[in-house]
Amino acid sequence: MRHVYHDGGRSASGYKGTAGDCGTRAIAIATGRPYQWVYDRLNELAKLERTGKRKRGVSNARTGIYKVTMHALMAELGWKWVATMGIGTGCKVHMRAAELPAGRLIVNLSRHYAAVIDGVLYDNHDCTRLGTRCVYGYWMEG
Repeated sequence: MRHVYHDGGRSASGYKGTAGDCGTRAIAIATGRPYQWVYDRLNELAKLERTGKRKRGVSNARTGIYKVTMHALMAELGWKWVATMGIGTGCKVHMRAAELPAGRLIVNLSRHYAAVIDGVLYDNHDCTRLGTRCVYGYWMEG
């Protein structure tokens, strides 16, 4: 899978340094929305999260977002979730262009989200692990 460096508009929004904002970047890249809009909306939705014994606080657009908040925003934007893996099924889809559908996708990987557009990875690093990384599922437009 070809990789193109893209920060999702993070530096253009005035942010510097490193951050765990892969979900924010992926949404901004795949949807074409401004990074700052995605950042603010994720933090608004994070305020609605329930806290519990197993969670370390709530989602944050800069340091990472929980699955429930990611699903909430993607549903709000009209994107559809497609699961590619279930409990006990093993990995069926990998980070390879031939194994993913065409179009704009946000792929859910282990501890990472990334944007894939027509088989090309747009992220700030190559997260494919040479095509061996498992895709847990992805969001696709409408």
